[in-house]
Amino acid sequence: MSPNATSSPSRSAFDRKNPLLARVARRELLTAGCDEKETWHFEIDLRDSGLEFLPGDSLAIFPQNDPALADEILRHLGFSGEETVTAPGDGGEKPLRAALIENCAITALDRKFLGKLVEKAGDQADEIARLLDPDHKDAYEHFVWGREIIDCLIRHPGLGWEPQEFVDVLKKLNVRLYSIASSLKARPNACHLTIALVEYESRGRRRRGVCSSWLPHRTDENTPIPCFVTPGKGFRPPAPDEDVPVVMIGPGTGVAPFRAFLQEREVTGAKGKAWLFFGEIHEETCFFYRDEWERQLRDGVLHRLTTAWSRDQAQKVYVQHKVAEEGAELWKWLEEGAILYVCGDAQRMAPDVDKALHEVIATHGGRTPEQAAEYVARMRQEKRYRRDVY
Repeated sequence: MSPNATSSPSRSAFDRKNPLLARVARRELLTAGCDEKETWHFEIDLRDSGLEFLPGDSLAIFPQNDPALADEILRHLGFSGEETVTAPGDGGEKPLRAALIENCAITALDRKFLGKLVEKAGDQADEIARLLDPDHKDAYEHFVWGREIIDCLIRHPGLGWEPQEFVDVLKKLNVRLYSIASSLKARPNACHLTIALVEYESRGRRRRGVCSSWLPHRTDENTPIPCFVTPGKGFRPPAPDEDVPVVMIGPGTGVAPFRAFLQEREVTGAKGKAWLFFGEIHEETCFFYRDEWERQLRDGVLHRLTTAWSRDQAQKVYVQHKVAEEGAELWKWLEEGAILYVCGDAQRMAPDVDKALHEVIATHGGRTPEQAAEYVARMRQEKRYRRDVY
């Protein structure tokens, strides 16, 4: 199957309404010894499922909420958890506790929940009522950041919620998408993922991502993992017989699809050169897949590997700084028709890399800022600048 092949019947056999119930066959902590972050490698067993995917695709996973958080919510509501409710999504009846764990989004605040809270709390929630005014959008965003539903229940106790009433103002617990970090040709019967635990302190409480904490800490080899593939569409490597250079910029878990790209290139004997930019906080404890990258360098599957370690020196160094440092060579690759891929953080990394790209073109291509912008626009039009950012 070509990397640009269309979906086969087996690829589309599983979807949101009919997910595959897979299992985690193997997990490995990629950041052992690192106190600042926790990033995991997962191998999802696909044997006998018929599920197929291509490099650049993502795996959509239906996670479960932390039972401890569900129990805390129940205590503050004064419910046992055995009350029968109609759960969002599937519409089936089940005990309230099960619905909170399996079906409801019980962390992030939204306008629907806050509106109902204002209705029930009355004058006690005047501050929140003002924030719901469309003219106070910035203040609203500031209020909801780092706050969760449990914070509101603690602040406004005794409002007399009914079980179904509470469930009805909660959103459905949605899937989480993760870039697939393996090639099916190279690793048959498995789907690899690279997932960082989302964890931070806010307003005196430890917050954790729903799926990024569920997979490493609340599943085992017997836990069903409901999942399906979502296509990567334009985020694909060139066909193996295309002699096209590729430049892949993927710091942190953004490197996941590029691991799939390189595995695919190795199996298919892809012709073009490949250059990977990878960044993390520490070389010693956060160099994901180091042995694999170095072997591919020796074997000629990967032609250049450029790394950035943000906290291994006084001055923080990120991938955008390395893009600038390697500007002369990068410009040569771009002029040879290289496709530039960027995957990862949309808020800071991707704009910073984009700025560095413009500066490389201006500096090493002898362009004015306006001409550099035109060059980048032409790259986008020719699908030589592809981003998967989130």
